[in-house]
Amino acid sequence: MAADEPMVIQRNVIGALTVLCLSLAVPVTAHPVPFTFIDVRLQPGAIDLTLVAHIFDVAHDLGIQPQEQLLQPGPLAARGNDVIQLFRDRLHFTADDQPLGRGEWSAPEPIPERQSIRLRARFALPPSPGRVELAGVMFPYDPQHRTFLNFYEGDALTQAIVDKDRNRFEYFTGTRQGVLEVLRRFIPSGVHHILIGPDHLLFLVGLLLLGGSIRQLLLVVTAFTAAHSITLSLAALGMLMPPASAIEPAIALSVVYVGADNLLVREGRDTRAWIAFAFGLIHGFGFANVLRDMDLPARALGWTLFGFNLGVEIGQLGVVAIVASALAWVRLRNPVVGTRLAFVGSIIVILAGTFWFVERVFYSGGAV
Repeated sequence: MAADEPMVIQRNVIGALTVLCLSLAVPVTAHPVPFTFIDVRLQPGAIDLTLVAHIFDVAHDLGIQPQEQLLQPGPLAARGNDVIQLFRDRLHFTADDQPLGRGEWSAPEPIPERQSIRLRARFALPPSPGRVELAGVMFPYDPQHRTFLNFYEGDALTQAIVDKDRNRFEYFTGTRQGVLEVLRRFIPSGVHHILIGPDHLLFLVGLLLLGGSIRQLLLVVTAFTAAHSITLSLAALGMLMPPASAIEPAIALSVVYVGADNLLVREGRDTRAWIAFAFGLIHGFGFANVLRDMDLPARALGWTLFGFNLGVEIGQLGVVAIVASALAWVRLRNPVVGTRLAFVGSIIVILAGTFWFVERVFYSGGAV
């Protein structure tokens, strides 16, 4: 029996600690379902909306206790106007940037099996809108809360999620006006990106430093555009997407290569179009990293890619026209100065590319 005494004491200690922990435990009410669900149906001249929200969230924001009151028709009807006002203040529609007003809302209905309530609303819609935007955070008190959206247009369904980090969603309709809205949005985005992307611009400038005929330069730009269009499309469609930590240093190396090739080139075949195509494939993945951060309309993805690529091409052609014309003018006035400019410019291209490579590998988490 003496041998069993330590085990008995150990069991008694564990039991005492268990009782103590249970006595100190504080009941915690967990958020059961931190989601809201919204169905949006585009009709001729109207938007029909169905919203389902959990009683936990509604009760929290309206100060209703116990929350189960919202599942009873009488108490829910008594607070119906407050519930409607809650969502009217937080949910906003625009069509082509024009507000659609506060809408006509029905009385909330209890859904006991889902511990939720349902509301319906209708918003007047202008004829043939190109873009419809929904904005709002349903329950700001909960940073984890998400709103799941279903946009219906005929038989087409587009799904999205709205939360505290992305508090709006744009839907481009499947009409001619919708296509025009996509192009209006993404052509300027493409122009903007190429003009603010120093690595892409310096790669192009490096290809232009040695000059050449208009045909040669157009061939270089076309090869670059064709290549980055291929990889941009593959990445946007989710078919192939290397990590940015590898792509960004590789883009920097492409800049270094162009500058070095300018210094080593001798009389012979012009291979700049091949260089532009080969490295353009890498630059396309860089464009895709930017495009992925934008709100891409899944339904109009083809027009989105076309618009963005067209914008990039417009920006490139503008840069090429200015830089090539300036270099040609210098060579025409003084060929010696033109040659020196190409040499110095190539050195600058190499130094800039080397700086970006070191920065992206050792200071930005890159991996090569």
